[in-house]
Amino acid sequence: MKARKVKKLDPETPLVENAARILKVRIEELRSFAPEALLPEGLTAQHDMRIAAKRLRYVLEVTGFCFGRSATTARRRAKDLQGILGEMHDCDVTIPVVQAHLDELRDADAEALRRRASGEADLDPALARRAPHRTAYRGLDVLIVYLQARRALLFERFRDFWAEQERVGTWDRLDRAAFRQLELAKERRRAEREAQRAREELEQAERAEREARERAARAQEELERTSLGG
Repeated sequence: MKARKVKKLDPETPLVENAARILKVRIEELRSFAPEALLPEGLTAQHDMRIAAKRLRYVLEVTGFCFGRSATTARRRAKDLQGILGEMHDCDVTIPVVQAHLDELRDADAEALRRRASGEADLDPALARRAPHRTAYRGLDVLIVYLQARRALLFERFRDFWAEQERVGTWDRLDRAAFRQLELAKERRRAEREAQRAREELEQAERAEREARERAARAQEELERTSLGG
C-alpha cells in the first residue's frame, strides 16, 4: 500500500511542525481503513491497516517526544494493533499454504492409486487404505481448522481493541496534540511577522527622525550664514 502524501512539508520549518503534519495524515490514513477492516471479509483493508499502523508507530518513535503523553499512548496502541493484525495476516497467509500442500498430497495419492490399478477395469476401494500420504490428511485438516478458529478469535480481538481505542480517544488525543502544534506554529509565524513589521516601522521612524534632524541642522546653518552675511 502506497503511503498518502503529506503536503506542506518544509525542511526550513521546525521538526515539530513537520511531524504534526505527518501525524495528522497518518492518523487519517489509519482510520480510513476501519469501515471495511471491521468486516470479516475485509482482508485487504485489514492488511492495509496493519501497514498504516506500522507507519504511524514509526513516526511516533522518532517524533513522539514533541507531542507528550498522547503520543506515548498512541505509539503503544499502534504497536498492539500492528501485532493483532499481523497475527491475523499470518493466518491468512498460512491457511492457503497448508491447503495447497494438502491438495498436492491428495493429488499425489490419487495418481499413486491410479498407477496401482493400472490395467484394471475399476479401482478397488481397498487400495485407498494404502494411499502413501493418508496419515497426513487428518493432521493438515486439523491444522486448517485451528488456523481458521484462531483467525476468527483474533478478528474479534481486533474489533474489540479498535472499539476501545475509539472509545477512550487514543487517536483523537494524538490528532488534537498535532493540531495544537500546528496552531502554535501559526501563532509563531504571525508573531514573527508582527515583530518584523514593528522593526521595519521603528527603522522608518528612526530614519525619518534622522532626516528631520539633518534638515533642521541644515536650516540652522543656512540661517547663521544669512545672519553673518547681513
